[in-house]
Amino acid sequence: MKKGRTWAAIAAVAALVAILAYGSMATVQAECELCVQFNGLTECRRGSGADQEEAKQAAQKAACAVMAAGMAESVNCSRVPPTNVRCDR
Repeated sequence: MKKGRTWAAIAAVAALVAILAYGSMATVQAECELCVQFNGLTECRRGSGADQEEAKQAAQKAACAVMAAGMAESVNCSRVPPTNVRCDR
C-alpha cells in the first residue's frame, strides 16, 4: 500500500512538472531586446512574452532592475522610452 502511494505521488509530481514546462513554452511568442538610458547608465536586455508588447515590458523590467535602486526609481525607469528596440517573432 505504501509503494502505491509513493508511485502515485511521483506520477503526480511528474505530471505537474510536464504541465508547467509545456505551459511556459507555449506562451512565448515574441522576443525583444531593448536598451534603456536611466541615471546616466545604459543597459540592454532581452525579454520574451506572449506578444511583442509583453516582451518589451519584460526586457525593460530586466534592464531597469540593474539600474534602479528602490521602487520609485524602478517605476520611473519603466516609464523611460527605450533608446533601441529589436523584436523577433
